[in-house]
Parts: sequence; structure tokens; C-alpha cells
Amino acid sequence: MSAWTRASVWSAGLAAALLAVVVVSAAIGPVRIPPAEVVKAVLNAVSVPVGVETSSAQTGALTLPKAGLRYASPFAYPIDDVHAQIVVGVRLPRILMAALVGFALAAAGTVMQGFFRNPMADPSIIGVSSGAAVGAVAFIVFPAALSATVTLPLIGAVDVGLSHGAGVSLFAFVGALAAAFGVYAIATRHGRTPVATLLLAGVAVQTFLGAVISYLQLQAGESLRRVVAWLMGHLSGVVWSEVAATAVVVPPLFVLLLVYARDLNVLLLGEEEARGLGIAVERTKRILLGASALITAAGVAFAGIIGFVGLIVPHILRLVVGPDHRVLLPTAALAGGSFLVAADTVARAGSTELPVGIVTAAVGAPFFVYLLVNREVHEL
Repeated sequence: MSAWTRASVWSAGLAAALLAVVVVSAAIGPVRIPPAEVVKAVLNAVSVPVGVETSSAQTGALTLPKAGLRYASPFAYPIDDVHAQIVVGVRLPRILMAALVGFALAAAGTVMQGFFRNPMADPSIIGVSSGAAVGAVAFIVFPAALSATVTLPLIGAVDVGLSHGAGVSLFAFVGALAAAFGVYAIATRHGRTPVATLLLAGVAVQTFLGAVISYLQLQAGESLRRVVAWLMGHLSGVVWSEVAATAVVVPPLFVLLLVYARDLNVLLLGEEEARGLGIAVERTKRILLGASALITAAGVAFAGIIGFVGLIVPHILRLVVGPDHRVLLPTAALAGGSFLVAADTVARAGSTELPVGIVTAAVGAPFFVYLLVNREVHEL
């Protein structure tokens, strides 16, 4: 069986498992909803264009015609309105965000473990998580004076202010990218980036940024609770616009990583061997690092720091499907989505909601110890 056939079979199975986890998760909460009603609520929310409707728009003294698509749902299942609102308006955005973030972190973790040839690597190894934390915490502790109004020619006054949530996400995203590309710049000499140097630069930058985070926490005052909650990872309060923003970024970057899956396989042999086989090593490394940093930043920008997803999920899937990244990358990403949805379901199922990072750490830390005690983890 070819690698792409194996990847398709495994991916189809894991996609079905992810769908099942999403449905079960949407049914669980303070208000229990039967899974069949969850499916009906989602189908009722699906809209397709069914025609064109016209209206008029007033522009000065002129009345101009305006056309737009008319949408309707092809389904009309009878369902309780409250249940429909809970599923579509409250639970589904959070669940889909968990799936996207888990998908992104597991994909980036798979690439990092292959890139560094070490199954103990994860996306934070190049400083993405620490950079995101510095950006988000800095905005929480010292909210930037971005609630300004600027006057633009022909447009007039425009509010350029950022709400608190948008500001935290934007600063986290920028901080993650700044840290990742800073690590890359530090480790690059004469157009080449040795993997060992990149690893050491990542450790040094993470240590420095950890000190910055500690200082910001000392200055947090009344914002400390909000800072700690973000650092623990959270998925509460997710809205559809945030899901859409993440969905725009994550899938294209994943496709880019998948295109380079074969080159990543060759890099496992070593850089000199890869050059001998015709791989543009430095270019491939830049693309893999850049795409991994971007996809991780897109995940943590809205969800905060969620540990161990990018570590344990790729490692488990490597034991199941093997080290071929053409198979491992899509399967690990889908499994990562399922894992984080399940972890978030556990986090919000109790009487008191927990940060999802606590749940993933509670699962990931024992597995980490198991690897250290029972397996060889020095190289792939």
C-alpha cells in the first residue's frame, strides 16, 4: 500500500473519530442535549444560496439598486430553539476552535520532532509559545492606548481601537512570530542555520522571555488573575469571528507543510545526505520553520498556552503509523484536534470550569515521564 493510500485511509478514520468527538462534546454541558439533536441543530444552521434578492440603496440624491444572494437552509428539523442556540451559538464555536488549535499544535509538533530528529521536541522549542505569552501578557498588564480615532481623507473619522480580546490575540500573534524569527536570525550564520545552534538559541530566548513574563506578572496587580488564566490556556468565550480567523490561517499552512512532508523525510537522514539527494536544505528548513511558527502562532493567539498537545500526540501516532511524514503529518493533526476537543470537554464538564491547559498537562506530564523512563528518546 502506498504512503498516500495509507494516509488517506488513516485520515478518513481519524476524521470520522474527530466528527464523533465533536458531536459528543457538543452534547455535554450543564444542559444535556441528545447527540441526535446536536446533529439536527448543526444541519439546520447550514445555509446555501437559493437565489438573488434586490434592494435599493440611497447614495446622496440617487437611489441605486443593490443585489445580493438570498440564503436558506435545506433542512428544517424540529428542534428546541434553546437547544439550537446553545449548540450553534455557544458550544460549537468553542469546540471548532479546540479542533483547529489541536490540529495546528499537533501538526507543528510533528514537523518540529522531524526537523530536530528528536521526539521530545514541540512547537515551543523555537520560542513561539514564550513570544506569544510575552505579547499577550504585556497587553493585559499595560493595555496599549490604541483606542484612538484617526481622520482619513475622503473617509472621515475612523476608530482604530482594539477591544481587549482582539488586542490580546493580536499581540500574542505578533509576539510569537517575533520570537520565532528572532531565534532563527540568531542561529543563522552565512546563510546556514545549524539545527543544534537553532535549538540552543531557542532555549536561550525561551529563558529570557520567561524572565520577561515573570517581571510582567509582578507588575500585573489586579490583572494577575487574567494573566494566569491566559497562560494556562483557555477556550471560553470563543466567538465565530475568531474561529473564522483561525480557519483562514491554519488549513493553508498545513497544506504547505504537507507538500514538504517528503523533504522532511529526507532530512531525517541528515543534511549532507539530503543535499546529495537534491534537497535545497536551507530553503526547506526556512519554509518548515516559518510555516510551523505561523500555524502555532495562529493557534495560541486565541487559546493561550496549551502544552503537551504538540509533544504527545505526534509521538503516539508515530508509534502507530510509522515515521513517514506523508502519513504521520495528517494523522497526527487530526488526532491532535480530537485530543484537544476531548480535553476541553473534560475541562468544562465539571461544576467549576478548568483551563484546558491544566487537563492537557495532567495527561501529558505522566506520558512525558513514561517516555523518559521506558523508551529511547534521543533521536527518531
